[in-house]
Amino acid sequence: MNTKYLPGILAMAAVVLASNILVQFLFGNWLTWGAFTYPLAFLVTDVMNRVYGVQAARRVVFVGFLVGVGCSLIGTQIMGEFGPLVTLRIAVGSGIAFLTAQLLDVAIFDRLRNGAWWQAPVFSSIIGSSIDTALFFSIAFSGTLTWLEPGNDVSWAGEMVPLLGWGPVAPLWVSLAVADWGVKLAIAMVALIPFRLLTRKFVAQVA
Repeated sequence: MNTKYLPGILAMAAVVLASNILVQFLFGNWLTWGAFTYPLAFLVTDVMNRVYGVQAARRVVFVGFLVGVGCSLIGTQIMGEFGPLVTLRIAVGSGIAFLTAQLLDVAIFDRLRNGAWWQAPVFSSIIGSSIDTALFFSIAFSGTLTWLEPGNDVSWAGEMVPLLGWGPVAPLWVSLAVADWGVKLAIAMVALIPFRLLTRKFVAQVA
């Protein structure tokens, strides 16, 4: 792999590793600390896409996927209070969500790359983040997919509660998903600042 991609590879690996660690620590009622680091994966992918192109971005995505798989394998061997830190459903949901959302982000960004500088990162991140959230939380916690891992009791995630504590009644996992999605969208907007600064710097270096 081209050594010029190394900063992107290391950044993606760091984001995925940090997110897998921080997801174990709660932030309020609906989030974990990992929710604030994981969206940076979209920033890394978009910067690589802008500077080096589609193939480079995809390579970085696959590296992130492999790091995530490694973290999941390690997590399945670590026992927490209620069983393994990473269950089969969480591992499958995480892997599918990451790979699908990131590759979609790459494709959408490439389609929009000739528009205004902000269009590609905004729309690719919003759509990618939405797909990521929908896939992960439904695969990991939806009661309709219990057959994926019958021995894993996720009934707690199906408890009917007011959405985010004040909205219409919905399964708990829906509140977790909505909160996570909201953070992803907010960070996608904030990430426009470092995206602009980093791409200006690296594009100038490449040129």
